[in-house]
Amino acid sequence: MTHEGMALGLDLGGSKISAVVLDARGQEHWRQRVVTPAGDYAATLAALVKLVTAAEAALGMTLAVGLGHPGAERPDGRIKNANSTCLIGQCLRADLEQRLARRVALANDADCFALSESRDGAAAGARSVFGVILGTGVGGGIVIDGRLLAGPNRIAGEWGHNPLVPDPAGMPGAAPPCYCGRSGCVEAWLSGPALAADHARQTGECLSAEAVAARAAAGDEAAHSTLERHALRLAQALAGVINVLDPEVIVLGGGLSRLPGLAGRVSAAWGAFVFTDEPVRTRLLLPRFGDDSGVRGAAWLALGQRV
Repeated sequence: MTHEGMALGLDLGGSKISAVVLDARGQEHWRQRVVTPAGDYAATLAALVKLVTAAEAALGMTLAVGLGHPGAERPDGRIKNANSTCLIGQCLRADLEQRLARRVALANDADCFALSESRDGAAAGARSVFGVILGTGVGGGIVIDGRLLAGPNRIAGEWGHNPLVPDPAGMPGAAPPCYCGRSGCVEAWLSGPALAADHARQTGECLSAEAVAARAAAGDEAAHSTLERHALRLAQALAGVINVLDPEVIVLGGGLSRLPGLAGRVSAAWGAFVFTDEPVRTRLLLPRFGDDSGVRGAAWLALGQRV
């Protein structure tokens, strides 16, 4: 049978695919997570279909399906701007709809994150929300009066590929290269790999972002300086968003959002870059649903809910 009040959300990440079934009240009824087939589009489609089949078998009903993915959809249906490069040029929505024999709601993963946190998360009740993903890459999504903003180019919220120059931390050297082919992008400064690369440039030590944070917590001054540079760069990058969008709430998600004290350091520093002579009223919040926000947002997308 078909249950119109329930939907399956899928979050297609670079390393894992998450799935969750929500009802119209946001209650969870099923979840599963599998490894993403790296660099293999056909296998990725098969994994998505398998998750849909498993959810429907477990619940005994046909479900509406929503998918969050790391890219943008061109007007002709092909994927662009994806850091999971096997998706680029593929008709992801059409291919999945053909295999599932139904419509599939599709949006960027950061859009899904923003939708989730606006619907019943940290930003519930706010009219304007910017959702930030800081992880392997950097993304963003915009919700205005309960609706995702996509834009005519389907890139609304893609602040990760705005330039961040000159470096507000004042470090010498060329701007770091970005996978998109440009240099000095926000993503090339602020993603997890970018934080690790910045630490390596300044210290010669090759550590993960998590290891840098652990060193800083243990009193390592060089690691602490790396985190301070990262926070200052993030403050300037988000100030650019505030100057253009002036959102009520920015929700800071992704793995790096868990860096100790990051939100506080950023909100303390961004006033130097925001075009106002008053205290910045935008609230910088951590997500209510953490890593689950993306997949929950995909389910809300399928439910067709205004947030």
